[in-house]
Amino acid sequence: MRPILSDRIRDYARREYVEPARRRRETAVRIVAGDVHKALHLTNRVPAVCSALSSKGFLEGNHLELKSREGPPSGLSTTVVFTYHLTNEDAGKSTKPTRSPFYAFRGIAKDVFQALGGGEAFIRSEREQFYAPGQDPHKSK
Repeated sequence: MRPILSDRIRDYARREYVEPARRRRETAVRIVAGDVHKALHLTNRVPAVCSALSSKGFLEGNHLELKSREGPPSGLSTTVVFTYHLTNEDAGKSTKPTRSPFYAFRGIAKDVFQALGGGEAFIRSEREQFYAPGQDPHKSK
């Protein structure tokens, strides 16, 4: 399966521009849309290149801040120059592990069950009322 074009563009820019700039300990990197377009042998895909290079996924995934976007008013040209600030990769990382968002639901029904006599009492009550009188196949008559 062929990768999506925007992924190919972002991967190329990361590999050929961002990572080498980080290795050289630079604080900024410039990418010309036309250079990426040409290197990937694309035809009439400049808007896709410009979109991929300014996407939130590209910026966040590579720890970049878009400082400037120079070019024609349309912003979709081979002459568009993107200038990024390379932020600290560790700045967004926390030393303590992140919790799953599902933990926010923990105890969400605590008050409801408490009003019903507790979770066990609620389940016992529901089990007793599940079958109509005389219909419980597990109770002997």
